[in-house]
Amino acid sequence: MYMRRARQNTTQITKNYEHFTQDERNELSVLLKKGYSLRDAAGALKKSPSSVSREVKRNGVNGEYDPKKANLKARVKRLYSKFQGMKVRQRSEIEAYIHEKMRMRWSPEDIAGRLESEGDFSITAKTIYKYVYGNPFGNPLVKYLKYQGKSWRRSRSPKWGQIIKNRTFIGERPVFINNRERFGDFEADAAGVPREFKTTLAVARERKSRKLFAVKIQRLKRAMDGYKRIFKNVPALSVTFDNGSENSRYEKLGVKTYFCNPYHFWEKGSVENGIGRIREFIPKKTDLATYSDRAISDILDIINNKPMKCLGYRTPNEVFEEHCPIPSDYS
Repeated sequence: MYMRRARQNTTQITKNYEHFTQDERNELSVLLKKGYSLRDAAGALKKSPSSVSREVKRNGVNGEYDPKKANLKARVKRLYSKFQGMKVRQRSEIEAYIHEKMRMRWSPEDIAGRLESEGDFSITAKTIYKYVYGNPFGNPLVKYLKYQGKSWRRSRSPKWGQIIKNRTFIGERPVFINNRERFGDFEADAAGVPREFKTTLAVARERKSRKLFAVKIQRLKRAMDGYKRIFKNVPALSVTFDNGSENSRYEKLGVKTYFCNPYHFWEKGSVENGIGRIREFIPKKTDLATYSDRAISDILDIINNKPMKCLGYRTPNEVFEEHCPIPSDYS
C-alpha cells in the first residue's frame, strides 16, 4: 500500500514539473550544504529526485552548486533553446537570405514583404526582429537596423521672400502629381554641408517610383548644376524644392517647378526620406570629398534595389524601369 502511494505521488510530481525558481535553487543549495542527499532534498522541496538530480548536474559549476550561477545558466539555456527553435533557424536558406538582405540595408518589414510577394516563404517582420534580438550571445545584424525618432531642426533661410522670385507654391501643384499618378515628377534638395567642409550632394527623387539620384557638388550654391546633371539623363516633367537660397536659379533647369510653403520642408517628404537613407551610409559631419563618384553610385544602387512597402515590395529600380520612358497620358 505504501509503495503504491509513493509511486502515485512521484507520478503526480513528475506530471506537474516546473522549472526551478530562484528561491528553490537557494533552498536546494542550503540543503546540499547541510549534507542532505538528492532524494532527501527532493522530498523537502516537493520535487521528484530525478528533477533535483538533473538540476544539480546541468546547472552546477565545477562540481559545486551555486544558486546564482545555476539560475544564470538555466536562463541562458532557455533563451538559447528558444532561439534555436525559431522559425528562421529551421530554414537555413531563409536565415542566409535575411543576413544577405539586412547587410544590403533591407529592413525586416522589407524582407518579410518581399518573401510574401514572391510566395516563397511566409514570415512576419516581428519574427525577424525576434531572430535579430533573440540570440543570447548577440547578433551581428543588429547594427544594420535603422532606428527612428530623430528630431528635425527647422531651417531658417533669411529673407526667403526676396531671394527666390516668381515661385509657384505647392498648393498649385496638380492633383495627379500629388497623387503620384504620373511618372517624371521629382522632389529635390541638397544634403547639407558641415561647416568645416564644402562638398555636398544634390539629391533628387522620382515621386512615383521613389528612385533616388544624387551627384556630388563642390558648393551648396552649385546645387542647380547638380540637378542639371541628374536631369540630363533622366526625363523630368516637374520638380519640387524648398525655399533654400541655393534654389534661386531654378528657372535655368527649364522644368516646371513648385516650392514648399516657407519652413514646410516635410511637404517634400520623399526626398527628405531619401537623404535619410543616404545618411545611413554617409553620416552627418562627414567630408563627402573623400567619397568617390563610384562609392556614391554603389550606395544609390543598394537603396534603389531595396523593396518598399509603398511599392508592393517592389524596388524603386523595378518600378522605374516599368515607366521609363514617360507615358504620354499627361501633358
